Amino acid sequence: MSLLDRLERRFGRFYIPNLMLWVVGGQLVVWLLVMLVDYRVFSLLTLSRWELLHGQVWRLVSFIFLPPLSANPLLVALNLYFDYIIGVSLERQWGSFRFNVFYLTGMLGSIAAALLVGGADNSALGLSLFFAFAMLFPEAQVLLFYILPVKVKWLGWIAAGLYLWQLLIASLAGKVSLLLGMAGFLLFFGRGLFTGLRSSIINYRRRQQWKNQWRN
Repeated sequence: MSLLDRLERRFGRFYIPNLMLWVVGGQLVVWLLVMLVDYRVFSLLTLSRWELLHGQVWRLVSFIFLPPLSANPLLVALNLYFDYIIGVSLERQWGSFRFNVFYLTGMLGSIAAALLVGGADNSALGLSLFFAFAMLFPEAQVLLFYILPVKVKWLGWIAAGLYLWQLLIASLAGKVSLLLGMAGFLLFFGRGLFTGLRSSIINYRRRQQWKNQWRN
């Protein structure tokens, strides 16, 4: 029995249904407050070690409601809608409890990153949702630039390449935030990815050995 199976068996009745609706709805509310009321609202919700240690404990949760950094309402609406579709798809695939575990694990990873390096955001957490979606629904199609249909698996490879590039060029703090924000993805897919990578390396070595034998 896997760790997730044990958790679900013991705590499976504890979850927030339609979690992504609450997350996306909160991000929309915060975006409206930032745009229409006071831009300083954004800074009150960020995940910062200094503020946490000074009693601003709401930041342990509020950072997930930080919206996309865009003043264009159409882009924000499309971004939030896409995130919602991804979240709903994952929740239907796994069930509400496991989706809650996935999201909570990513939150805890981001919080750990903030405590270690001083701050973190929800970007890696959001990206982990897309990576999970690409792993589970690689043949699904989305409209690139809202015109060109592209399979999610290709967008996933592009996003993975950009993510690795960010890891290479980011500061130490940025690297820690990017890695720990992926905690949920690693919990759900890390073992399979490691096994697949190990098998690919072994098969590559066998092919090379076979070629070398024929050459000799």
